[in-house]
Amino acid sequence: MLDLNNLKTSDFYYDLPEELIAQTPIEPRNFSRMLVVDKQTGDLKHEHFYDLTKHLKKGDLLVLNDSRVLPARIYGKREDTGSFIEFLLLAQKSHDTWEILCRPGKKAKVGRRFVFGDDNYKLSAEVIEVKEDGNRIVKFEWDNSDNFFSILDHIGQMPLPPYIKEKLADKERYQTVYSHEIGSSAAPTAGLHFTTQMLEEIKQQGVDIAYVTLHVGLGTFRPVKANKITEHTMHSEFYSVSKETADKINNTKKAGGRVITVGTTCVRTLESVYQKHGAIVPCGESTNIFIYPGYKFNVPDALITNFHLPESTLIMLVSAFLGYDYTMNAYKTAVEEKYRFFSFGDCMFIE
Repeated sequence: MLDLNNLKTSDFYYDLPEELIAQTPIEPRNFSRMLVVDKQTGDLKHEHFYDLTKHLKKGDLLVLNDSRVLPARIYGKREDTGSFIEFLLLAQKSHDTWEILCRPGKKAKVGRRFVFGDDNYKLSAEVIEVKEDGNRIVKFEWDNSDNFFSILDHIGQMPLPPYIKEKLADKERYQTVYSHEIGSSAAPTAGLHFTTQMLEEIKQQGVDIAYVTLHVGLGTFRPVKANKITEHTMHSEFYSVSKETADKINNTKKAGGRVITVGTTCVRTLESVYQKHGAIVPCGESTNIFIYPGYKFNVPDALITNFHLPESTLIMLVSAFLGYDYTMNAYKTAVEEKYRFFSFGDCMFIE
């Protein structure tokens, strides 16, 4: 029996063979496998993502995260010596100033200058601050005729998670087909399974679609190092909810329809809004909400989610939604049935 008052990180461990970590996305997107889990009984069914439409009904609302991943990894050289440098953009502080991770860090002292790209698409950067945690604040310069983000689109690489070793052939495969708001350091991966055509079919079923924005930070990959999960400090992420989305959620709930969240990012967004305001209202703010077993949910009725890392805050959130025993059994079954795991892997539909 799980002791909710003494939850340990090790409670959320499962053994995963390395060959089950998906290195490349599947084609077409919606041909990934889908483990369907009954939230009430824990019963499991093996299907494919294109079967999702069978589980949706008129009056349901699908909530998607429309955040778009920044091609935030850039490779360049030191202006004076030409030696190699790698920047990973973390957070925009002003129109030309960013907080970054870099390697090798010893080269990036205050006042040092670096160049990225080529004559067609070029960025210059100067380190203006070294933070206590080792991150840098850098100020970028570029030709005024260009847009910073369009330059980044040409010279930047996707910041793929550390467990993906293969090079990504098409950058768009690490974006959802509905991504719109630039700002994530990692994809909201549950949405990677949707195709544009499938979304159209879902709408034709009488299922409504609403969008929230939560910019996924690299903290999503930060391991939980504390033995007791209550001692873990969650990272903070920015989210926003429009009036249109708030109205759709409230009207769906009022009419007795289901709010189906696509991904843990949507769950975190909606639960953060509800916790802060006591209802779903339009807003834009940051959250460091930590959801683990014992949490009482206010908004989502069903969840589409990928398979998450052992001992991660994401598997803890899923365990809170589905129940610990059902979750660990579902993961054990997925390993036995050789499902593909993590960002480019298969998914679960918890209904």
